Amino acid sequence: MSLLTILAVNAAVSAVAFLALWAVSLRTKDVSFIDAWWGPSMALLAWSTLLQGAHTPHGLLLTGLCTLWAARLGLYLLWRWRKHGADRRYVAIFAHYEKTKRWNFATTSLIIVFGLQAVLSYFVALPVQLGQGPGVLGGLAYAGAALTIVGILFETIGDAQLTAFKANPDNAGKVMDKGLWRYTRHPNYFGDACVWWGLYLIAAETGLGAWALPGPLLMTFLLTKWSGVPTTEGKMRKSKPGYEEYVARTSGFVPWFPKKV
Repeated sequence: MSLLTILAVNAAVSAVAFLALWAVSLRTKDVSFIDAWWGPSMALLAWSTLLQGAHTPHGLLLTGLCTLWAARLGLYLLWRWRKHGADRRYVAIFAHYEKTKRWNFATTSLIIVFGLQAVLSYFVALPVQLGQGPGVLGGLAYAGAALTIVGILFETIGDAQLTAFKANPDNAGKVMDKGLWRYTRHPNYFGDACVWWGLYLIAAETGLGAWALPGPLLMTFLLTKWSGVPTTEGKMRKSKPGYEEYVARTSGFVPWFPKKV
């Protein structure tokens, strides 16, 4: 099966999944659950690629690691949505379009939420789509696997530490600056970036997978410049006293020792 056919089938599979979830949102009038599909949507692309071709060592490794990352992230975000309800970001988006009378709920959710996320996830997942070629696992693949596992552990530990911190009533209104959060303001986002750069290294070893570079670059951009760090920090600066001091002493993304302020 040709690469173009595989990519076309993957696009169709992803589109069907996102459209099905969009149909669910029309009944619930809440799109917040889509965040929980962000990881699994890319694992779906990995499995679709694997099932259309030979079960190569790189393909099996990429699919396995992507599935592990997606399952952890998806379950965590699903739990968070069930516990806290509608995401304020999406509430603000729909309020804006309702106020301007530009689009109704169905159109806004299809274009701004489900359609956009479908396109972004497809391109972020390029390493697991282009990197499943033949060949024996070598040093680059093992290095990529190690980086991916470090990323999964980093974001898992970071999320667990933050969840435990928020669960303690004594920490209400306080800034989380313990554990991994002492060394980076966003250990979960840093872990995500490590995962996709690690998957890219595995893919790049196959030759064709080296062309998947836009995937990790796009993920890093999303995390640091668009929907990750800017969104989170904008809210934190307004709601958390002492957050500016935390920013002054703590690395913004890559972990490093705190500065003396």
